[in-house]
Amino acid sequence: MEYNYSKKMRDLKPSAIREIFKSLSDPSIISFSGGNPAPETFPLKEIAEISADIYAKSGASALQYNITEGYPPLREALLRRVHDKYGIGGDGDSLIVVSGGSQGIELSAKVLCDEGDSVICEDPTFIGALNAFRTNGAKPVGVPAAGGIDPAALEAAIIAHPEAKMVYLIPNFHNPMGTTMPFEKRAAIYDVCRRHGIIIFEDDPYGELRFGGEYVPPIKSLDRDGIVIYCSTFSKILSAGMRVGYVLAPTALTQKMVVAKQVEDVHTNTFFQMVCHKYMTEYDIDAHIKDIRAVYRRKSSLMLDCLDCEMPRYVTFTRPEGGLFIWCTLPEGKSSDPVVSAALERKVAVVTGTAFNCDESAPSPSFRLNYSMPSDEQIVRGVTSLSDAVRSVLG
Repeated sequence: MEYNYSKKMRDLKPSAIREIFKSLSDPSIISFSGGNPAPETFPLKEIAEISADIYAKSGASALQYNITEGYPPLREALLRRVHDKYGIGGDGDSLIVVSGGSQGIELSAKVLCDEGDSVICEDPTFIGALNAFRTNGAKPVGVPAAGGIDPAALEAAIIAHPEAKMVYLIPNFHNPMGTTMPFEKRAAIYDVCRRHGIIIFEDDPYGELRFGGEYVPPIKSLDRDGIVIYCSTFSKILSAGMRVGYVLAPTALTQKMVVAKQVEDVHTNTFFQMVCHKYMTEYDIDAHIKDIRAVYRRKSSLMLDCLDCEMPRYVTFTRPEGGLFIWCTLPEGKSSDPVVSAALERKVAVVTGTAFNCDESAPSPSFRLNYSMPSDEQIVRGVTSLSDAVRSVLG
């Protein structure tokens, strides 16, 4: 039987990254393709202690329905943390807990976008966000970015696309590029969006993972006009599998998101919200994050050293100050797809840059590497094999 799929799903393609995961059942493959946090950063002992305590003292509550906005003690603790740490969360804002940062993106698209609307994005950008926009009938409009969208180019895109409802940005340790947007550019972008009355979605899943450079305040810290939605997650600092994130936004927007979330999943997992709350309030979460940063500082440095030694000089790559990714770029006019295929033949998996393009049909000279998951030995061996793959294609 042929099925008549909805318009919003008919042309939506599976995530290229998730499809790559399916090919990695072979333990001999070295994966630089994922975006998973390093397993050694999970606080297993502490989570086991917390879990036992919750079940002993509050088991029935942990297994019961909860309010859609999120477990109240967790929301209160998060509001205190983001206010004290980032200077965000004023009187006009409220915070809701979502099922991972990806749900925050999807809910925002659902609340703001109609069929035929646009979302202006850094190009390339996070494939999960692109699919969230497409699923909700919005077309991603890409503006080339290196360390963030150029404010003048952003303004030109807004003027050219009056149907645009939102600007989607990843200012800290960008996925896939690993770059960080300077504060001056953040301020200029905020001013452009303020003047044009367009919402900024500030996606910050990696902000806690800075291991180099200087702290840069979030765009949300500039928000005096109620135009910034700030989204972050526990996925990179406690556990990706918990699926606990949060959105801080003008109350009128979060109220609509709550209605949309009620339809999707009623509420985020109560037990894991309680785990996050206890870890935040009864353990030293900042010391834990400091340990995570040390892990990623070492792994990033090792991969960069290997790239410096092994990769042909015509390949350029970013040098992240945090996060999980390095973005490699071939000479202009070259496609990364043959390199990705040649690398996989050598048992190394990387992600082609085309997966992150706003225009899915556009070629890309770039590919993304992840250093959080592979072991040190795999990083060394994998970069050597990857460099050999590049030379086999480009000479």
